[in-house]
Amino acid sequence: MTNFTTADGSSNLQLDLRRTLTLRWWLLAAVAIAVSSAPTLLDISLPQLPMFAVVGLMAGFNAYLQWRTDVDEPVGAGELCGQLCVDLVALAILLYLSGGAANPLISLLLVPVAVAALSLPGRFTAAVALLAVGLYSLLMWQFLPLSVGDAERAARLHLAGMWLTFVVSAAMIAWFVARMTASIRERDRHLAAAREQALRDERVVALGSLAAGAAHELGTPLATIAVLVGELEREAGLSAEAREDLVLVQKQLAACKAIISSLAERTGSLRPEQLQAQDAGLWLQALRARWHAMRPRASSTLTLENTASAPQIVIDATLEQALLNLLNNAADAGAGDIGIALACAEDRLRIVITDGGPGFADHVLARAGRVPLPASNGGAGIGLLLAFSSIERLGGRIVLDNPPGGGGRVSIELPIARQSGA
Repeated sequence: MTNFTTADGSSNLQLDLRRTLTLRWWLLAAVAIAVSSAPTLLDISLPQLPMFAVVGLMAGFNAYLQWRTDVDEPVGAGELCGQLCVDLVALAILLYLSGGAANPLISLLLVPVAVAALSLPGRFTAAVALLAVGLYSLLMWQFLPLSVGDAERAARLHLAGMWLTFVVSAAMIAWFVARMTASIRERDRHLAAAREQALRDERVVALGSLAAGAAHELGTPLATIAVLVGELEREAGLSAEAREDLVLVQKQLAACKAIISSLAERTGSLRPEQLQAQDAGLWLQALRARWHAMRPRASSTLTLENTASAPQIVIDATLEQALLNLLNNAADAGAGDIGIALACAEDRLRIVITDGGPGFADHVLARAGRVPLPASNGGAGIGLLLAFSSIERLGGRIVLDNPPGGGGRVSIELPIARQSGA
């Protein structure tokens, strides 16, 4: 299952840290270009050596943080706040060396504040904002002035710098906010899927409890039916057709008793080391034979594709029950052969079940696997909900569709790694 943001927000902090690292690289590159080109293009004298020293230190600092991120070392909110404070101090030093508060690039102090507001709790955001305000205030009376001889030219440069600051700030903030919004939407989508899965699991657990109770209660009437069938067999005047029907009833009773007696195993009480690996093709053939014993009037065709080297897989009992439910639905959908196809890839096991019925209704395609559907002759009742829950719990997925040739089709994909003992 896809990981999503945890309750403590650590995943969000990791994402915010990576975005901050990228943002810092962009800002350092822009500062390096400005410092190196300003004396030539703008005819402004800058203390390039100390400014490049600040840029170099920040580049080393960011490279170290990048290395820490690559080795997945956890990051807390306090550490990210400290990094943003370092950014503010470095920007303040660069601004001190280039005119202080009179430098139109002073508004770049807002970028770390915006990042903090989007990423950190309130107290850390307040600390970053207060530091930015304090540095701005300090730069109003402590700075190295820029010498520009022509006052009119200085005014034009100031307006051009203000425009550049606005463009850079808008681009950086928009980029960061867009990424944050995308992360929030992705997190909400995962949370909604998790809530839906939890609700579905609750329904399945409730159904399982009811099924276990019903199976326990069915023992007595099944035993009574078995006694009555035995007495009927001893009747001398029964016709051959009636005796054949009684044999069929006995087989069905044996199948019902076998299902009830195996409920304890189907609760998942077996440990993984107690399960045995089976050939995927042989397992599906055995499952099909068991299903035909329960549905003797149904007909099916089994196709094995790419199974010359079929993997050895460990079968979960709930997977078998899900396939039996789907086969029963296909048999209830209409007359004709039921197609069963098995294909094995490197890491996926694909099972496709097709029937010759009228196909799935639109409301079944839209809601299948989310809520129980009304039972009908088309076999779209509780079996689909149980099948979806079982397959998704094993890391697989089910797709329902109506193929162009008619009928309905159920495609199941399962990761072999999850099913195998590897």
